[in-house]
Amino acid sequence: MKKENIILDKSFDFALSIINLYKEMVAMNEYILSKQILRSGTSIGANIEEATAAISKRDFTAKMSISSKEARETRYWLRLIEKSDLVNIDVKNQLNEVEQIINILTAIVKTSQTI
Repeated sequence: MKKENIILDKSFDFALSIINLYKEMVAMNEYILSKQILRSGTSIGANIEEATAAISKRDFTAKMSISSKEARETRYWLRLIEKSDLVNIDVKNQLNEVEQIINILTAIVKTSQTI
């Protein structure tokens, strides 16, 4: 049986949510921010996935740090989508999710730097 990895699962589900948001935005002819959010929002989980195969603690910490930065960039794009009038899409759920992901990643990075 596969061991549960909360941050891996959360980031994967979040990426799916971002893909759906991207589709909605493209349907509304918004192509600039939609590409940005797609790139950063799906990159979070990709880097976490890479971290699970890290060759050292330093490599693990570096990958998780990149994930954290991508999550923060994603939060920025979500806030822009929320506050601008480019599209009329509610992104409160995605903002809530990315905040949770940022908090978990921050704890992981801090812990991995002290061990």
